[in-house]
Amino acid sequence: MKNTKKITNLGQLKAASYTSKTMKEEMRNNLILALQNGTNPFEGIQGYEDTVLPQIQTAILSQHNIILLGLRGQAKTRIARLMVNLLDEEIPVIAGSEINDDPLQPISRYALDLIAEKGDKTPIAWLSRNERYTEKLATPDVSVADLIGDIDPIKAASLKLHYNDERVIHYGIIPRSNRCLFVLNELPDLQARIQVALFNILQEGDLQIRGFKLRLPLDVQFIFTANPEDYTNRGSIVTPLKDRIDSQILTHYPKTIALARKVTSQEAYISSAQKTAIGVSDLLLDLIEHIAMEARNSDMVDQKSGVSARLTISALENLYSTAERRMLLTKDKKTQARISDLFGVLPSITGKVELVYEGELEGAQNVAQNLIGKAIRTLFLEKFSDPEKAKKSKQPNPYATILNWFNDGYTVSALNLSKDAHYLNTLLTVEGLGDLVKAKYPKESEADKLILMELVLHGLAEFSQLSRSPLVKGFEFADLMSGMFKGMKGGE
Repeated sequence: MKNTKKITNLGQLKAASYTSKTMKEEMRNNLILALQNGTNPFEGIQGYEDTVLPQIQTAILSQHNIILLGLRGQAKTRIARLMVNLLDEEIPVIAGSEINDDPLQPISRYALDLIAEKGDKTPIAWLSRNERYTEKLATPDVSVADLIGDIDPIKAASLKLHYNDERVIHYGIIPRSNRCLFVLNELPDLQARIQVALFNILQEGDLQIRGFKLRLPLDVQFIFTANPEDYTNRGSIVTPLKDRIDSQILTHYPKTIALARKVTSQEAYISSAQKTAIGVSDLLLDLIEHIAMEARNSDMVDQKSGVSARLTISALENLYSTAERRMLLTKDKKTQARISDLFGVLPSITGKVELVYEGELEGAQNVAQNLIGKAIRTLFLEKFSDPEKAKKSKQPNPYATILNWFNDGYTVSALNLSKDAHYLNTLLTVEGLGDLVKAKYPKESEADKLILMELVLHGLAEFSQLSRSPLVKGFEFADLMSGMFKGMKGGE
C-alpha cells in the first residue's frame, strides 16, 4: 500500500480497502509478479538456476513449507534469507501486539481486547519486510518454551492474574514470528520431543502451551535447513515432522569449475588495493577450485560432512594476502600470484575439512598439502600431456630437454619471498621450459606463461619425474635421483 504513514488506526485502514493475505498467498503473489517481470528474487545464487531455484519457486507457488537439505556451504541459509524479497514492503499490525496481529483478523487476547475497547481508533503500526525475518539455530538446549512459549509467573504476579488467564503467557519465538518468515537451521539437532511440539503448528496452524485451551491460528512461512547425513550422525528428523513439511529440496555444490569460480569471486572479500597491486591468473583461480573438488573426492576427508564453498573463498583471500605479504617485504609496488603461493593457503584448508580416521593419522597439514598436489596434477593434465605416457611413447618426449637439464645436476630454488624479476629469471634458467610453454600456448600473456612454466615443474614433480624438496622459504626442484639421495642423507 502507498502512503502507509497516513494510516495510523483501524478505521483508516478499513477506509483504504486493505485486504488481508496469508504469508503463503503474499509470497506466491510476489513470486508470480517477479516471474512475469523477469526479475530474480534470488540474486547472487549461482549454479542453481536449473535445479534448486525452480523447485523452490514451485514450492512457493504451491504455498508449501520447505526444508532445504544439503551439505555444509551450499547456500541454504543464503537462499532462506533472500526469500524476504518475496514479502510485501510493509504490512499493518496492531500497535503493541507481541505476535504481529492482523488488524482485520486479530487472534491474540491483547488485540481483541484493544479493538473491543477502541474500535476504529485502534492504533496501527507498520512492519517492514526486513523486520519479518526470524532465524533460529536448532541446538540440543533449545526448549519448547523457547520456540512455543510458557507461563510467565512474573507477568502473572505483576498483573495480578490467575495462571489460567491467557495474558500470563510468554510467547516463544514462533508465535512472535506470526506473519513472518521463520527459518530453523540444522533441524536434526533439535531434540525429538521438541520437534513433536511443531506438529500442530505445521499441520493445523495453531500452538499448544501447557494446559491452556488456546488456539492461535498462526500464519508463519517455515523454512528448515538440514544436512541429510545428520539423520544418522548427530540426530534425526522425526518421521511425522518430515511428513508435515510439504516440499523437500536438495541443494548441491557447483558442478563445474566455471560456476565454482563465480561463487568464490562473488563471496571473497578482496580489497581494492589488493586487486590493483596483485595479479591473479585464471589458472590459479582454477587451481583453487580443483583443491575443493579434490577434497570432495578424497578418501581422507569425511564426505558425509562435505567440503564447504567457504574453503575456496578463504583460500582466494589467503592467496591474495600471501602475494601481498611478499610484495610488502620485497618493497615491490606490484606482483603476480604464483603457484608456490598456494601453499600459503594451507590454513584455509586445514580448518575447512573434516577428516576420517586415516586422515587424522596422516595429519591435517599433510592432507592439505596432498590436496594441493592433486589439484596441481589435475590442472597439469588439462594443460599438458601426461609425462608418464610421453615417456613410453614412440614420439619425442616434450619434457626431455627439461629433464636432461636437471639430470646434468642443475637445480632450481623457487623462493616464496623472491622478487618477481628473480622469479622470472629462475624459470627462464631451466633449459627447454620456456620453449615448451611458448610452443604449446603462444597466445597466452607473459604472466600466464610464467604460471604455466611453474606448473610444468610442479606437475613433473607430482608425476615423479623431478624431485621437489621443501625449503624453509620455498621449494627446490632437482632430478629425481639426486633428490632421493638428498632425502637419504637427510634421514641419516
